[in-house]
Amino acid sequence: MKKRAALLLCALLILQLAASPARAANEVYFLAAEENVLPLSGATMPVWHNGYLYIPGSVFTGSTRKSLGVSYYCGTDAKTIILYSGNDRTLYFDVDKSYVTDVSGAVYYPGAIQRGGNVFVPAAMVADFFGLQYSVTKVSRGYLVWLRKPGFGLSDKNFADAASRAMAERYNDYLKELEASQAPAVPEDTGDTGTVIQGKGIFLCMEAGDGSAAILDALDRYDAQAAFFCTVDFLRQQGDLLRRMTATGQTVGILADASDPERTVVQQLEEGNRALARATCGKTRMALIQNGNDQALQAARDAGYCCVTPDLDRTAYGLRSGSNASSLLKRVSAYQGDVTVWLGDTADAVGLRAFLLTAENADGRCLALTETA
Repeated sequence: MKKRAALLLCALLILQLAASPARAANEVYFLAAEENVLPLSGATMPVWHNGYLYIPGSVFTGSTRKSLGVSYYCGTDAKTIILYSGNDRTLYFDVDKSYVTDVSGAVYYPGAIQRGGNVFVPAAMVADFFGLQYSVTKVSRGYLVWLRKPGFGLSDKNFADAASRAMAERYNDYLKELEASQAPAVPEDTGDTGTVIQGKGIFLCMEAGDGSAAILDALDRYDAQAAFFCTVDFLRQQGDLLRRMTATGQTVGILADASDPERTVVQQLEEGNRALARATCGKTRMALIQNGNDQALQAARDAGYCCVTPDLDRTAYGLRSGSNASSLLKRVSAYQGDVTVWLGDTADAVGLRAFLLTAENADGRCLALTETA
């Protein structure tokens, strides 16, 4: 009897080891969506957990969201995320629970895990739920995890061979990132030379409006983020755009007008959050108050909102051309440390693309605004 139990235990151990290959110190897990090999990062690299391979939920943003047709929303507590495709295919993840639910309340296993502040989801279960194909292929530097729609037209091996050059480039970038993280910090250049300080965070803030879809396209193209402040009417009427903003990592805030004769600032903020919750199942504490005094700002803060006071107001100049972009970059470079910029409704996709390109070339980072930014 004891011999039989020992044999059974050995068999289980062998199966577990086969299901979750151990990663050597120099091996990595690449992640590809459709034909694109995604950037390689230690923070978002696929990982095995309890015999299941997990991928970051945030992979379903930007170009991946478009190619796979699955979108991502992260809750304000950073522990809950939503993956959705259309109106009827939605998964709700909570890292504090061992299971996942859909819109009908059906339960799926396993649940999400949290690693380094990022929420990871089980690759096989997510792929099956959204009708995607999923595979793991051994490659020269580790493994290639590949998500795609059915009927892609290449076998796992043929795709891995075709993607070998892209994986080599991602791997080299990954090594450079590791080296940079271990290098001593370089002091900031605070001289007023017009050169953007390397690594400066730029928080672009704008009013959501008719051009927001094109602006989101520009942000996706450069893998950049911004903050969109929305009126109550916009929040009520533009559910698709709001879901796209949250799915692509943009900040959504509420734009309130203190001169409104019918509603107080706090009433506008509460109405806006109710509309945002209906569209995205989430709320925001970010607010920007126009035409307000200290009393209006204090009322919003007392109600629990984080009121943004930009470092730089560029509404008088706009961001609609290459010259606007160059001028803004020079103004940003004059600030020491990170900068919050208010563009209002004066930005368009042409000017934003020009600015994102020049900022990228100067190693500036366009980020989503947070309460601690």
